[in-house]
Amino acid sequence: MRDQMSDLSIYIITGESSGDALGAPLMRALTDRYDGTVTFAGIGGEEMEKGGMESLFPLSELAIMSPLDIAAQFPRLLGLVRKCVDDIVNSRPDCLVLIDSPEFTHAVAKRVRRRAPEIPIINYAPPSVWAWRPGRAKRMPKYIDRALAILPFEEAVYKRLSGPPCVYVGHPLVARMKEFEPDQLARSGYRENPCLLVLPGSRASEVKRLCSILGEAVALVSETVPNLEVILPVVSHVRSIVEDNIAGWAVKPKIIEGEEAKLTAFGRATAAIAASGTVTLELSLARVPMVAGYRVDWLANGLRWLVVADSVLLPNLITEEKFVPELLQQDFSSEILAEKVIPLLTDDDARQQQFQGFTKVIERMSVPGMDPSTHAANEIIDVISAAHQASRSI
Repeated sequence: MRDQMSDLSIYIITGESSGDALGAPLMRALTDRYDGTVTFAGIGGEEMEKGGMESLFPLSELAIMSPLDIAAQFPRLLGLVRKCVDDIVNSRPDCLVLIDSPEFTHAVAKRVRRRAPEIPIINYAPPSVWAWRPGRAKRMPKYIDRALAILPFEEAVYKRLSGPPCVYVGHPLVARMKEFEPDQLARSGYRENPCLLVLPGSRASEVKRLCSILGEAVALVSETVPNLEVILPVVSHVRSIVEDNIAGWAVKPKIIEGEEAKLTAFGRATAAIAASGTVTLELSLARVPMVAGYRVDWLANGLRWLVVADSVLLPNLITEEKFVPELLQQDFSSEILAEKVIPLLTDDDARQQQFQGFTKVIERMSVPGMDPSTHAANEIIDVISAAHQASRSI
């Protein structure tokens, strides 16, 4: 700590399990880096609650994704936004930290800035303005004091688009590199004992939308690849939804839950089919060859003209190479998924091409020295310190 301050209260809000995975190590880093006591409040999942934060309401209340989902649930979501804003304004924390989920978190931040402008607001894992709706960046300085980027190219993008001050702090997954190291012994017999991971996402809406396609793809793969083992990792808040949606699968996967079980499965896996998202970076670190992509509802598909990125897959964006097969909308079909993943289960050349890409991902994401969560915690403490000093000078 550079400046001694009083005890801190920090309000953190996220809207999905990937944000929960970012928030928990951030909480630990803030507690470690600050000289006084740090208390937390906000909205998070199991990992953040284990760190001592009681969530204002369950994270599953925000397990949504597409514009159609948001439109259909708008009155309920607006009520949650107002509840969260009231809680923040009434508690007057030293800082508000938003993690991902901008449809919800930014709606909260704008209202907090109007009602309590003295509260500093930091956006950890800010919106993907490099992918779509780049105009958001220019509006963000009105209610975001600093953005903490977790992808190496975002700092330059936010500067180019006149966004808030942005610092690349590194991706927390990089700090867990050792955990993702593949079990080469388990994979050495991949031809005789192939293992396919199926990752349909962590949101209820995407699970319902994608599961039937994934089930048909697995059935097609099993016709070509003998002795296929299928493992489906889930997060707890969508487990029952996953179970309902795989009931009709011809090839039944083994469902696993929890981070330890997932990492074990990654070490065992020969290849994966995944919905696009943070999990594609996890698979890259674990060096699991994959096919990934997405299919959105009709409304979100109608808004595709807002998309400005060449790719939606993080490994491809980071390396600036489309080395992971990327299937979107109608291309995210059972037939094409099966066609693309079968070589990754059977062909050494196809697998090696992806291994080379994974090496580039790891090199470009690495931040020498400081742990990413610690880097983010230092930035947050600096913003709070500056706000305290400004208030004392008035």
